[in-house]
Amino acid sequence: MKKSLIFILATLCTISSISVFATEKFTTQLQIKNGELIPQVLEVPAGKIIRIKVSNIGNQPAEFESTQLRKEKVLAPGAHSVVVIAPLRAGSYTFFDDFHLDLPAGKIIAKERAE
Repeated sequence: MKKSLIFILATLCTISSISVFATEKFTTQLQIKNGELIPQVLEVPAGKIIRIKVSNIGNQPAEFESTQLRKEKVLAPGAHSVVVIAPLRAGSYTFFDDFHLDLPAGKIIAKERAE
């Protein structure tokens, strides 16, 4: 009986921590059109998992890349994907289309939530 109660409590704690963790995600959108980043600046909350839904709406290959964040994702024309980024500290992080280095880079700006 005691072991069953401990197991039930441990399971409930695990489930509640998973559901709290799941709500700590923030999703945003990014389109890449032949090297143009739309929008060029992504504002995200600091301290939350970031999901960037990336769509290549151009007719050339595109690559979301950030050396600061150690992320890269190559997309064929018309392709869609998701880049997941661990919680960030407040600050600015650059990203770019590695196939179009002649065009301006983008920024992810992580901001502390205003209380």
